[in-house]
Amino acid sequence: QVQLVESGGELVQAGGSLRLSCAASGRTFSSYAVGWFRQAPGKEREFVAAIMWSGVSTRYADSVKGRFTISRDNAKNTGYLQMNSLKPEDTAVYYCAACSAACSALAGYYANYALTSRYDYWGQGTQVTVSS
Repeated sequence: QVQLVESGGELVQAGGSLRLSCAASGRTFSSYAVGWFRQAPGKEREFVAAIMWSGVSTRYADSVKGRFTISRDNAKNTGYLQMNSLKPEDTAVYYCAACSAACSALAGYYANYALTSRYDYWGQGTQVTVSS
């Protein structure tokens, strides 16, 4: 069992930066892929970024590529999402999630990292609001 708690969301002006954190409980965090998703009002939850359990592979949605960076510190049981050059369209509730069996091997990770249904555990979300 893994519990995830996001933090770091707040109101920021367009062009600004934020770093979101995802603190995990449980000894097996280092064996999970971590994904960040976001959901804006009236829209479906969408993939933002993912990192494999080893950190060797990262993936990004086209809309955030070059602006966001995902990372993890397995010693601290924490995942991060550094968000730069924020835009009003980045406004959403951001969720971190952990993917276990479906993402344990590289092939599975590549096939499943963007699919919400493949993630086993979710945090409660943190609100990011970008003003224009």
